[in-house]
Amino acid sequence: MNKVYPDAKSALAGVVADGQTIAVGGFGLCGIPEALIEALRDSGAKNLTAISNNAGVDGFGLGQLLETRQIKKMISSYVGENKEFARQFLAGELELEFTPQGTLAEKLRCGGAGIPAFFTKTGYGTIVADGKETREFDGEHYVMERALVPDVSLVKAWKADKAGNLVFRKTARNFNPNVATAGKVCIVEVEELVEIGEIDPDQVHTASIFVHRIVHNPTPEKRIEQRTVRAN
Repeated sequence: MNKVYPDAKSALAGVVADGQTIAVGGFGLCGIPEALIEALRDSGAKNLTAISNNAGVDGFGLGQLLETRQIKKMISSYVGENKEFARQFLAGELELEFTPQGTLAEKLRCGGAGIPAFFTKTGYGTIVADGKETREFDGEHYVMERALVPDVSLVKAWKADKAGNLVFRKTARNFNPNVATAGKVCIVEVEELVEIGEIDPDQVHTASIFVHRIVHNPTPEKRIEQRTVRAN
């Protein structure tokens, strides 16, 4: 089975469609699948539900899909740096399911592990718990959260072999492993693509069984979200 596709556009072809739920790895602009996001924008797919910690920044990352109005709902933990994200939400133009950051990670992890729901203390007694089942365990109160199983996962890894075994680099790992395992179809953008057997099995972060398609992007832009420099 050949998992390697010549470009991001072809990797999304026949997979992405209107109305899907799409999970996207990354934290801010760190570890985002830049080429796949641009290809998703260019696909014209609309009425999407996007699962991601945040929506990038204005004009880059998922911010591009907000500008084209392809996203109808965000499931995320942070509005933050994206003014258009905040504007659409406050204007009632965008649905937003605010999810605590750790809860979001666990919802994705459980989706990949086949666990349909779990209980957490986080959010109990707040609007996060509205409409959700709560339960008491050992004198403590918990909120039940459902797992997330997106139709498509878009992931950024540092290195992959042609079978799809993945290695992430430092903080760019962030949400990417959980996003990779949660999706029904996982498409990965990588900087280094090597032959099968060239990655030490002990160094594999995500196994090939979870990966369906691979795109090699050796020169990502890697913008810095907040550039801080030291005064001379």
